[in-house]
Amino acid sequence: MSAGDKASNKVDDLGGKAKEGLGKLTGDKSTENEGKVDQAKSSLKDAGEKIKDAFKS
Repeated sequence: MSAGDKASNKVDDLGGKAKEGLGKLTGDKSTENEGKVDQAKSSLKDAGEKIKDAFKS
């Protein structure tokens, strides 16, 4: 996994956590759920990159 991919996934994850926190703080379930979805997408991308790396070795 390249450093750029790692950084991008981390930014997506942190953005999702911030969005989830904002949603909780304001009571906006939609924003909270969007944050959770962003975090899940980041995790899936990370897992996909790890699988690609495993096959390159």
